[in-house]
Amino acid sequence: MNSASIQTKRLRKSYRSADALKGLDLELFAGEAFGLLGPNGAGKTTTLRILATLIKPTEGDAWIGGHSVRSEPLAVRRLIGIVNGGMGLYERMSGREILHFFGRFYGLEGRVLTERVQWVDQVLGIGAALDKKVQEMSSGMMQKIVVARAILHRPPVLLLDEATRGLDVFARRALLDFVQEYKRSGNTVVYSTHVLPEAEEICDRVGFLHLGTLLFVGSLDAVKERYETDSLERAFIKAAEEAEGAAA
Repeated sequence: MNSASIQTKRLRKSYRSADALKGLDLELFAGEAFGLLGPNGAGKTTTLRILATLIKPTEGDAWIGGHSVRSEPLAVRRLIGIVNGGMGLYERMSGREILHFFGRFYGLEGRVLTERVQWVDQVLGIGAALDKKVQEMSSGMMQKIVVARAILHRPPVLLLDEATRGLDVFARRALLDFVQEYKRSGNTVVYSTHVLPEAEEICDRVGFLHLGTLLFVGSLDAVKERYETDSLERAFIKAAEEAEGAAA
């Protein structure tokens, strides 16, 4: 393995009707926020679920911190935090109870755990959701707890899949600011979204994923130069149109 924080080689995931991923090769590094961009159905969630060891690839492999998602899933899980749409919460527990439960799971106890809960509350502005039962929360409150749960143990790799969905403008701003600060501390953030202005604000590099194929990887400046536009959204549309034209 090289110095990449995350590496994938020939990563493919097939379902009965189609390939969700078609040989994904990526290298991501400590201290960067990488935007995995594309519309619904592009393969973004599949990629993050493989990296999180929630599903197995059909072919290829991926490594996080040098550990294979295929052969060392437990070691990978110790290094990551993940937010994705399939993550539920225990309805009869309060936000604080959930964070304490998962904190102990991560090996946090006593004063350290209390301080971490205070930290995520401050970072995300959780407020009343800490002491509400999940069944009494709004969707935005629940999303705050899901994000807090992912970052509570300060993992070196953070996988965020449409993490701002359901958040109000204040919580969304808090999360985007947190991502900026978190990468500056030497952590790796994979930010998967179809909201391209968010990626344009926080990401150092981006990758365009379309129908399971990686069309382009580069810095924001490189993307805009390659597709001759100042808009990340227009650049992605051009990339997709080029790919579809080549396949026709």
